[in-house]
This record gives sequence, structure tokens and C-alpha cells, in this order.
Amino acid sequence: MARRWRLSIGAFAVALFVGATSLAAGNVGSAAGWFLFFAVVALLVSPRAFPRSITDAQARARSAEDGRAIVYWRPGCPFCMRLRASLGRRADRLHWVDIWADPAGAASVRAVADGNETVPTVIAGDTAMVNPKPEVVRALTLA
Repeated sequence: MARRWRLSIGAFAVALFVGATSLAAGNVGSAAGWFLFFAVVALLVSPRAFPRSITDAQARARSAEDGRAIVYWRPGCPFCMRLRASLGRRADRLHWVDIWADPAGAASVRAVADGNETVPTVIAGDTAMVNPKPEVVRALTLA
């Protein structure tokens, strides 16, 4: 669990440090600006920025029922953040599996990514896509 939040906690610690240092130097505007910047970064890289993750078994069962694609991701991954941001509200139309929270999800990714845990990995039906372009995944949400 702590591994999932490490990057967010680190970014927030930097926000506090830089903000406090600037404030101690008498730069109130700079302190507020840097604090807000790093606090927003902490929010963007946090697991809360993604739809609620489910286990690999749940994702596969639900995908078999509703035909939606499965997205394997991990917190702090810039490519996952890019994909999530490009999907916007459509992200809820996919099943999200955090590979750091679910070892079976990590094994599923290794099975299709030549033994690597490369994310995002998207499985739609019988097709597996490792680090696909956001446009391709966005098209899956329209179907």
C-alpha cells in the first residue's frame, strides 16, 4: 500500500519543504505558488486520480460480461497518467487494475509484455496492447 502512495507523499513533502523555505525567506507569493504546484503534482500522481481499481480476476469476469477493455496501470507512471488524462470521463468505461496492488494483474501484464511489467497495458477481447496510443484506447470506449 505504501508503495502506491510513495510518489504522492514525496511530491507533497517537496511542496511543504519548498513552500516553507520560500516563506521563511519572506517570499509569500513564491511560497504559495511552489506549494500549489507540487501539491497538484502530488494529486495527479496519486492513485486517487484514477478510477477505482479492481483485481485482475474481477476485471476479467466483468470484461467477459460487458465487453469492456481492461487497463493495467501503476501509480506514478507518466504514460498511465497521459492515458488517464486523455480519456477524461470515459475512463470509467474501462476496467482498471493496479499492478502494484494485485500480483495477478502484474502476472497478466508480464504474460503479454515479454516478461516485463510495462504499463499501461490494455487488453480488449483477445488483443493485448502494451503502451498503446491514447487515441486507440479512446476509440475502445466509444464501442
